Parts: sequence; structure tokens; C-alpha cells
Amino acid sequence: MQNDAGKCSVLLMLDLTSAFDTVDHYILLDRLKYWVDVSGSALEWFSSYLCERYSSVAVSKYRSSSTSLSFGVPQGSVLGPLLFLIYLLPLQHILSPFEDICYHCYADDIQLYISFKPEDASKLRILNVCLETITGWMADNFLQLNENKTQVLLCAPDRHVPSIMNALGPLSTFVKPSIRNLGITFDPALTLDIHVKFLVRSCFYHLRNISKLSPIISHTELEIVIHAFISSRLDYCNSLFTCLNKSSLERLQTVQNAAARLLTKTSKYSHITPLLIQLHWLPVEFRVHFKILVLTFKALQEQAPSYIIELLQPYAPSRSLRSCGQGLLVIRD
Repeated sequence: MQNDAGKCSVLLMLDLTSAFDTVDHYILLDRLKYWVDVSGSALEWFSSYLCERYSSVAVSKYRSSSTSLSFGVPQGSVLGPLLFLIYLLPLQHILSPFEDICYHCYADDIQLYISFKPEDASKLRILNVCLETITGWMADNFLQLNENKTQVLLCAPDRHVPSIMNALGPLSTFVKPSIRNLGITFDPALTLDIHVKFLVRSCFYHLRNISKLSPIISHTELEIVIHAFISSRLDYCNSLFTCLNKSSLERLQTVQNAAARLLTKTSKYSHITPLLIQLHWLPVEFRVHFKILVLTFKALQEQAPSYIIELLQPYAPSRSLRSCGQGLLVIRD
């Protein structure tokens, strides 16, 4: 939407080195007490959960001596990501003075992004100042940025790229032609063509392997495997696929068609529509629409995150029209 408004955008992806393993228990308990207002028995439960943990290494019949763990939250646990986000709570106050910079945090992935008019590319210098501030705060809290995974994506017309690269300064060395963000590959034009290419390749790789198993497993087991390795991949973040062109949608549909024929054990020349109806599978394009409708419904029922709810607002025409129904919505830019 910012591109449609004639603005350029820069996305900075940050990653932390061994983030979950470097959380200081005393600092985390301080966050729980003074930032989340956890006290009494609840705070003691967290203290018991975190403290007095020990680690040792066992190889065959040999075991090393145990050592106390004063850092880290248990990975793979339900509380792990939540406790880590609580540990990062002061970061929002570190970022609040930088009004032009927006941010999102998902576990140990931190995203900073800024949109600006092409003539205001000098604003990007504040991104370097912001990064220095974050790096200093993390050092004080036993966290470290992984420079090898730092990535920058420019969403701007080619004619403006040189001036933006110059304004980025040291960050220009981290600019990539595409970046992977929470499992989705973004390109500068936000077409998702590269993501579709990788997705189709991955799905057909798994379909070839699944086809080798199909003679020795039952229909029910085959359906479970196809759902786990194919359907779940096609559905992952498919609300973003509204921007896909017809060619990309057809490539994704080809994957679903191949999965349907494998499951029903029919030839590649069989008409696909009856097979999809038989399996009760919506075609890819309709699955995308269904996901958008579900998200919209949840937003209207206030069951979605606030950043999604805020995108919707009732449509209010400037004058009363008989054709204007009640409850129409528009997506706010």
C-alpha cells in the first residue's frame, strides 16, 4: 500500500545469536515482577521453573559432571517464547523515540521497517542510529545480534535505489535481492514469484517421495501424509497470495492437482474438477479467498490481533444511496 502511495520502503530483518540460551534469569524475574506485575506465589513458580536447572552430557555409558544453568529458557516449551518476549519488553521503549520506524517482534526475529518519499531518503540515517541503540541495549542484557543473518530489503523503483543505498550507509552491505521472513520469501516488488517458485519445487519434491510410499500405506495414511507435506504448505500464509498473478496461481493449482491425482490414484489426464469435489478440496484460489474471509470475520468479532482489526472500518458513503448496503467494509491504507 505504501508503494501504491508513491513511497519507498526499507525492511531490516534482525536475528539474535542463541537468543533463548542467553536470557539472564535474574533479569527475566525482574521483568516479570516490575513490567508484568507478577508477584507472590506466581513469581515463585516462575523462579522455581527457571532456577536450579542443571545440565550434563552423556555419551554411551559415560556422563559428565553437572553444571548449573543461570541463563536460558527451556526451548520447545510452551512458556519459552512467551518468557523471551517478556524479556524483550523494554525494547519497545527503546524504539518509541524513533517515530518514523515501525517494528514487529516474533520470538527472536525483530523486524524494523520505514516508508518515505523518494526525496526524503535521508531519513534512512535514523535506521543506523536505531540499530546502534538496539545493539547497545542488547549487550547490556546479554543478547547479541547475528550479523550473518542481518538482511535488508529495498522496495523502491530502480531509479531511486542508488540514492537509497547511499543513505543506508553501513546497512547497504546487508541489502539482499530477496529475504525470507517467517517462512515467506519476499522480493522487492512484493510479487511473491520467488516464494511460489521455491514452494512449487519443494511440494513436487515431496510428492515424488510420497508416490514411492503410496503402494505400501493405506488411503487414510496417504491422505494424512499429503496434508502434512503438501496442503499445509499451500495453506501457510496464503492470505498473502491475493497479490499473485494468474500464472503463479496456476502453478500452485498444478501442485494441488498432482496431490489429488496421487491420492485418488488416477492418471494425470483425468479431469481435475470431479476429483477436487470428491475430496472436498477447494481450489487454491478459493482457499485464499476463504482465508481472507475467515480473517475478516474474526476481525469483526474482535477475535483477531489488533493490527488486523485496525485495518477494517465501516464504509460510510458521502451521501445516502439506495444501493449502499449496511455493513460494507473498506481496508484502511
